Amino acid sequence: MNAVERIQELKAQRKAVILAHNYQPPEVQDVADYVGDSLGLSQQAASTDAEVIIFCGVDFMAESAKILSPAKKVVLPVSEAMCPMSAMCTDLELAPIKEKYPEAAIVAYVNTSAAVKALADVCCTSSNAVKVVGKMPQKQIIFVPDRNLGAYVQRFHPDKEILLWPGYCHTHHDISVLDLKELKRQHPQAKLMVHPECTPEVIDMADHVSSTEGMIKFAKNDQAKEFIVGTEVDMTYRLRKVVPGKKFISVPTAVCPNMKMTTLSSIVKALEELSPEIVLAPEIIEAARKPLELMMEIGRGD
Repeated sequence: MNAVERIQELKAQRKAVILAHNYQPPEVQDVADYVGDSLGLSQQAASTDAEVIIFCGVDFMAESAKILSPAKKVVLPVSEAMCPMSAMCTDLELAPIKEKYPEAAIVAYVNTSAAVKALADVCCTSSNAVKVVGKMPQKQIIFVPDRNLGAYVQRFHPDKEILLWPGYCHTHHDISVLDLKELKRQHPQAKLMVHPECTPEVIDMADHVSSTEGMIKFAKNDQAKEFIVGTEVDMTYRLRKVVPGKKFISVPTAVCPNMKMTTLSSIVKALEELSPEIVLAPEIIEAARKPLELMMEIGRGD
């Protein structure tokens, strides 16, 4: 029995659902029940009757799944699969800033720990950050942890003062204008899609700026036949599957090593042992769920 067959057998035994982020290796995406962005996956998991969630992603994603599905067992196959940007903002660092700016709203990107979410007024994703900030009554916003996404949001809300945390995503921050100009030279007909975690100068040269799921919608609906994809390299694998007949060009240097830690063998082990399990204190789950639920409530206003 190969690893894929073993995963299917164990999944049935454990009443498990396998979730994989868009940046996971292709073979991991192929064994998943659902592939998508971190919050969409957590919402998907909450709506299934599965007893076990195997979350193929990084730490904060599995934590979000646990917050939204506290009764389910949530397993992150590789405990070392951390998000460096999420680690750039801790609850111990944020608490004194919250005290210093009592009138400000704390908007926490979902790419944060459960403990940081517990201190936030509202959460946001890359797809709804602009809308969420716009719906907050406060004029002053503490935006954590991604300064590039925060600066992108600021473009749409000149009336608000957005205090930017000094965090960033290495994978997106290191996508350079020079690299993209060279790809544009090689593929002059291609449209450039970039993630809002990219630097302002990269965003300025893009044809389209959006979350990963937004990139899928854009590629499906746009007339262009070629797209340069300014996000993690394996997003192109998902795009090729769901938008066949179009060409997707990745930025070769845009690799998240943490997203590549998950392997088929680590999924087998996770299903066999139901570990490493995500365990959160009940009071953290309760406090962190509120800003996530507020974000989803704002989203329903579309």
